[in-house]
Amino acid sequence: MANVCIFFADGFEEVEGLTVVDLLRRAGETVTMVSVSDSLYVTGSHGIQIKTDALFEKETCEKADLLVLPGGMPGTLHLGEHKELCELLVKFDQEGKKVAAICAAPGVLGANGILKGRKATCYPGCEEKLKGAVLSADAVVRDGNVTTSRGVGTAIAFALELISQLEGEVKAHQIKKSIVY
Repeated sequence: MANVCIFFADGFEEVEGLTVVDLLRRAGETVTMVSVSDSLYVTGSHGIQIKTDALFEKETCEKADLLVLPGGMPGTLHLGEHKELCELLVKFDQEGKKVAAICAAPGVLGANGILKGRKATCYPGCEEKLKGAVLSADAVVRDGNVTTSRGVGTAIAFALELISQLEGEVKAHQIKKSIVY
């Protein structure tokens, strides 16, 4: 069982964030929904408010096996403005630990030099934010320890790829079958 931190900011894309939380928890992962604001309550880009599990604490998040950034606007901008989160993402990448982002959020990885020379994908129109990346139009792209995806329509495939990385293909297939995907 892996420990996963998924980071939420006001304006996050609800489907991208919550689909990943749901499917990873179905796979038995320990998932912590982390707010990067000063409140446990975060409101998505479509007005859905959620209560996260914890406020951002670098020390706690450093123990995770995987860090995930959902997209959405202006949520992605808020994630990118969070200095400690960006430092943590860079540290994870330097240590070869898993980081993942979907929709506009791969731009946060790009802005922090994590995508340089790596194949990556994002929401159409956000490609210029993937600084140094080898661009792909694939639904989900994994290059080493970094996984990126395109948006709401690819959220299930993204989550299943993360399950596959953490628990193997058999577990990912079981979850896929259980949700009739």
